[in-house]
Amino acid sequence: MARGQQKIQSQQKNAKKAADKKKGQAADQKTAGKAALVHSCPVCRTQMPDPKTFKQHFENKHPKSPMPAELVDVQVDA
Repeated sequence: MARGQQKIQSQQKNAKKAADKKKGQAADQKTAGKAALVHSCPVCRTQMPDPKTFKQHFENKHPKSPMPAELVDVQVDA
């Protein structure tokens, strides 16, 4: 059973590598996701990825509030 100990060590090493890889990947996705949300609604503080989505959000969720200056000239395809 000389191979038994090697097998166990190899499995432990591979499990550790997989765990480290999975942990690092999740952090990268979270960072990328946060970096993509660049526009923030001044009323409800919701974050959006682009001005088009931001304008749609503002028109639907806050119709009585005045439109922010950066959204006035944004074209929304309906």
